[in-house]
Amino acid sequence: MLRRALISSAALLLIIQAAFAQPRVLDPDIQVRKLLGASRGVFRMAEDPRDHNLYLLFQSGAISRIELTEGDNTSETQALYTATDHKVSSPAGFAIGPDGTMYLTQNKSAAGGRNVASITKGVIDAATGERVWSILAQTEPFEQCDCIFNHQVNGTVVSPDNRYVYVNSGSRTDHGEIQDNNNRFPGMREVPLSSAIFRLPTNGQDLVLPAADAALRASGYLYADGVRNAYDLAFAANGDLFATENAPDRDMAEELNWLREGHHYGFPWRMGLEDNPQRSPDYNPAKDPLLPKQFTAVREGYYHNDPTFPPPPAPFTDPVLNLGPDADSYRDPNTGEIKDASEEGAPLGTFTAHRSPLGLVFDVGGHLGGRYTAGAFVLSWTEGDPIGDSKAGPFKDAGQDLLHLELTKVGDNYQAHVTRIADKFANPIDAVLVANQLYVLEYGGSRGVWELTFPEKATAVEEELVKPTGFSLGQNYPNPFNATTTFVYQVGREVWVSLSIFDLAGQRVRSLVNASQAAGSYAVVWDGTDDRGQRAASGAYLYRLQAGDFVQTRQLALIK
Repeated sequence: MLRRALISSAALLLIIQAAFAQPRVLDPDIQVRKLLGASRGVFRMAEDPRDHNLYLLFQSGAISRIELTEGDNTSETQALYTATDHKVSSPAGFAIGPDGTMYLTQNKSAAGGRNVASITKGVIDAATGERVWSILAQTEPFEQCDCIFNHQVNGTVVSPDNRYVYVNSGSRTDHGEIQDNNNRFPGMREVPLSSAIFRLPTNGQDLVLPAADAALRASGYLYADGVRNAYDLAFAANGDLFATENAPDRDMAEELNWLREGHHYGFPWRMGLEDNPQRSPDYNPAKDPLLPKQFTAVREGYYHNDPTFPPPPAPFTDPVLNLGPDADSYRDPNTGEIKDASEEGAPLGTFTAHRSPLGLVFDVGGHLGGRYTAGAFVLSWTEGDPIGDSKAGPFKDAGQDLLHLELTKVGDNYQAHVTRIADKFANPIDAVLVANQLYVLEYGGSRGVWELTFPEKATAVEEELVKPTGFSLGQNYPNPFNATTTFVYQVGREVWVSLSIFDLAGQRVRSLVNASQAAGSYAVVWDGTDDRGQRAASGAYLYRLQAGDFVQTRQLALIK
C-alpha cells in the first residue's frame, strides 16, 4: 500500500512538473514568458507582415489569431476559419504573404497508392474585406510508398516581393532505396514530384504541376532538387532563401541549405557532406557503424547492398557548414566514435544527426541587438541524449532547444557559428520573429506558446556612446581550425588597419585587411588560403593586427 502511494505521489509530481515546466534561456539578456497553452493539434504558426498579428494553424484546418496581452499565460486565441471555409481538411504548410494572403498546403490520397498535393490561397477582397479562397496549384497524382517516409508537400514561404510562393515536397523514401508500394511501382525510388522545391507565381490560379519529369521541368515550377524534406523555409535580410533539412535514419548530418534556382542538393546520393553508402556496390550494412537500430529504416532492413542504385547527377551543392561550438556532434564513419566537429576541425554540414531542425527564422528587420543582429534561429524537435546515444535522437546533444546562427558568406556558400541559447522545450515545432520578440510553438508537453524577448538594437546615439575607445585583437575561433576561422578585433578611432597571417619564419601568408576603418568592432573570416589562393599547409601560424601605433600578435593552428 505504501509503495502504491509512493508511485502515485511520484506520478503526481511528474504531472505537476510537466504543467509548470518552461524553457531555460542560457543568455541572461533574454527574457521568456508563456503566452498561452496551445490546444492539441496546433502545429504551424505564421505572422501577418502588415500588422504583425500571429496566427495558429490546426491539423483540422482551423485557423486562429492570437490576441496578445500583458502578463504570463494571459493571451487568448480567436477562431477565424475552419476547413469548411477553405476546404483544406488536412493541412501541412502555412504561410502569409506581404499583402496578407494566406497559403495552405494539403496532401490527399488518390487511387492506386498515389498522392495529390494542393496549395490553397486566401486573398482578401478589397471591396468586402472578406477572405476569398481558391486553388493556386495542384499536382498530378504521384506515387507514394507503403511506409512512413512519405514526407509529401509541406513547408511554404512567400518571397519578400510577394511574387512567388516556394513549396517543399519531401521524399518518398528514407535514403533513395526502392519502395515499390507492394509491387505497385516496380523498382521505384524517388519521383519528379518528390524531394524538390517548387516556385509558383502568387497570382496564379489552378496551376498544374506535372508528374512526368520532362513536363515538370518545362513548366518552370521546379526551383531546386535533391532535398529530402525541407520542412521549414525562410528568407534572410539580403533576400537569400534558406531551408532546414531532415536527414535519413542513418547517422548523417541534418542540413541547412541556401536554396538557389537550378541547384541540386544531393539527395539521395549525398546527405550532409557524406555519400550515401548504398551507392557502393560492395556496401555491407553489418559493418556500418552509423546504423542505429532505434530507427525504422534500419530495423526494416532498408539499408542493404544495392548494386542497382542509379548513378548520381552532377554537380551537387553542399549545405551550410557548422563551425560550432554547438549542435555539431558526429559519428566517425570508420570507428563509430562520437566526436565534436568544431573541436576536431572537421567540416559538418550542418547539424547533429536526428535533431530535426524546425522553425527557421531570420532577423530580417535588424531589430535585435548585439551579436543577434541580422542573425538566424532554428529549433530542434528531437530530445536526444546529452550523455550518449541510447535514445532515438541526436547523440551527446541535448536537443529540443533554440540555436542562434551567425551566418557568413564564404565563396559561393555560407558558414555558420552555431550557439545554443535556450533549451528544455517540449517538441518545439515552429517559430516567428516579430521585432525583438521570438515566438516559439510547442507540440509536446504543456503545448505552450512562448515569447522570448531579445535585447533591441541600439539607436545611432546609443551606438556612438558604446563605440570602442581602445584597440584589441581577440583569439580566433575555432582554433585550431580546418575549413575557416574568424578574427575579431576592435578599433578605437578611425585609422589605417592591417590584419595579416604569417608563418613562423615571419613570411606573410595572407593579407586579410589593409584599409582605413572607423571606430568599431570587426570580424574577418580566413578560409586557410594564401594570397595566391592556394591552400596553406597544416601547422602553426601567427596573425598580427596593426592599427596606427597599436600592434598585437596571436598564434593559431591550421589542421587538415
